[in-house]
Amino acid sequence: MAHTKTAVKRNITSKQANQRNKSRKNAFATFEKKFRAAVESKDIEAAGAMLSTCLSRLDKNANCGTFHKNKADRKKGQLQKLFSSMSK
Repeated sequence: MAHTKTAVKRNITSKQANQRNKSRKNAFATFEKKFRAAVESKDIEAAGAMLSTCLSRLDKNANCGTFHKNKADRKKGQLQKLFSSMSK
């Protein structure tokens, strides 16, 4: 249990940030799953649209600190590589 006002506030803000980050991660995972499903079904148009959405979400999550910048860059490279291998 926190003893000071600042410690109590820190616990509250930490829980809020944790919930916000969890929501952002789950939302991105859903978009990535939809992208991978489009790639599996060989739907180039849907995959292209989902790829741009995924890349945008990754950049936004990296900017606000949900993902580390390097992790976002790695994931973007993986998704782009998957898309380019599909279009060949």
